[in-house]
Amino acid sequence: MSEDLVNDIKDAITPINDPHMGISIVDMGIVQNITVDGDQAEITLKPTNPGCMSITRIAADAKIRAEKVEGIEKAIITVEGHAMAESINEMINR
Repeated sequence: MSEDLVNDIKDAITPINDPHMGISIVDMGIVQNITVDGDQAEITLKPTNPGCMSITRIAADAKIRAEKVEGIEKAIITVEGHAMAESINEMINR
């Protein structure tokens, strides 16, 4: 079941494009990992640039879309490799 949910989440966030490249964050490799434990998803994002100005918007969009997937109550987003990762993670996961 969790593998199906992982695929459903991946499908839900695939339409999110990097605003600078116009390419899906999944296709670009920004989405590093998706795991599901019960009704909670964890998504790890790694921007291509450690100073990416769009990663907060991307992370927020990924959280919203993942939480709309049937069977997911909460999505935790972890941004890695960004200069402001700690602050972004705290803000997105309140």
